[in-house]
Amino acid sequence: MSKYIIRGGEPLCGDIKIKGAKNSVLTLLAACVLVDDVVTLHDCPHISDVDTMIAILRRLGCRIVRNGDDVTVDSRDISCEKIPSGLASELRSSVFLLGSLLSRLKKAKVAYPGGCDIGLRPIDIHLSGLRELGVRIIEKHGYIDCDSSKAHSADIMLDLPSVGATENMIMTCVFLDGVSVIRNCAKEPEIVDLQNFLNRTGAKIEGAGTGVIRIEGVSSLRGTEYTPIPDRIVAGTYLIGAAMCGGELCLSNVNPEHLSSLLAKLPKSACKVTCARDKINIICKGRCESIPKVETTYYPGFPTDLQTQILTLQTVSKGTSVIVENIFETRFKTVPQLLKMGADVTVNGRTAVVRGVESLTGAEVSATDLRGGASLVLAGMCAQGETRIDNVYHIDRGYEDLSQILSSAGVKIKRID
Repeated sequence: MSKYIIRGGEPLCGDIKIKGAKNSVLTLLAACVLVDDVVTLHDCPHISDVDTMIAILRRLGCRIVRNGDDVTVDSRDISCEKIPSGLASELRSSVFLLGSLLSRLKKAKVAYPGGCDIGLRPIDIHLSGLRELGVRIIEKHGYIDCDSSKAHSADIMLDLPSVGATENMIMTCVFLDGVSVIRNCAKEPEIVDLQNFLNRTGAKIEGAGTGVIRIEGVSSLRGTEYTPIPDRIVAGTYLIGAAMCGGELCLSNVNPEHLSSLLAKLPKSACKVTCARDKINIICKGRCESIPKVETTYYPGFPTDLQTQILTLQTVSKGTSVIVENIFETRFKTVPQLLKMGADVTVNGRTAVVRGVESLTGAEVSATDLRGGASLVLAGMCAQGETRIDNVYHIDRGYEDLSQILSSAGVKIKRID
């Protein structure tokens, strides 16, 4: 089993180019099913979640060629509507294929999705929206069996601004006669990216990035080439790493607007941040002051996918911080691993109180999920002595060549396979 070995204490210095966003690329790959033609997506990261989605699409009948960072999808021969449990259990984003399969084949059978164990992520919102569109749904034996032969346009109100449900509704409505309206939508940049991609192929969608999205049905979509947005969570992870370790880091191919909630939180006493159109420079000197309170919420608020990383920064900052997790109830699963490294964190339900210590100490720890695993890497980078992290397959789901990238930026890290 692969593990990282990190010798802490080195500053983070250098240039890092950010690849396409995992959470956007996975959805765009699912959306390729809607296009009865050839689509090429550029700047796709080499991560295991993308590999799994490609495997699922091939199982459905798509022909896919990967050439470096480019992925070309030909879905003209797609015929299978069933996603088996073995693949669906590896990837939460497999549920996004419900909408695209229902639009393309008028039926879909999807095993309940997997992904990181960070709490309940019910798909009731997805299924409720589909039922409002006239989709017949039967849930049995671990599968969701859907038939959209009698689907129709509708005005849908989502119970929560769920990113996945918003994306599923968009893809389900693309070919429906008339106009469909989705209210209380998620506003994340990945929603805007999906709209921009589909409109490039001939869809008629407007309103992404706001609380109301309007979809006018079309008869077909054409092939295209498209470059997804850069990964704001990967970029945020590296920025937090610089704040913890000190140094001077330049991120390129990044959208500062997508990271505004993090940039507003980075301690200005120790960090100087400058932003250009597609670059962020950060210079950090000295120990950071604690952030009094961080509370996760829907975009444009502070993202849950950066919560564990910002908590890890607080473990070595001056003072006390309160972290409130409002999205996933078990996002604090990494705290026991941080305690092994000398952190002072108390968790009560969805709230963690973090009292900063002078430094962490290297230890043998285990990644329990994607973002938690990345946070342990950050902790190891600034800890005294050696840190060994196992179960790094979790990290592979969302970070391409993490050890190589960090090594190029001065971190003493190696991967043992």
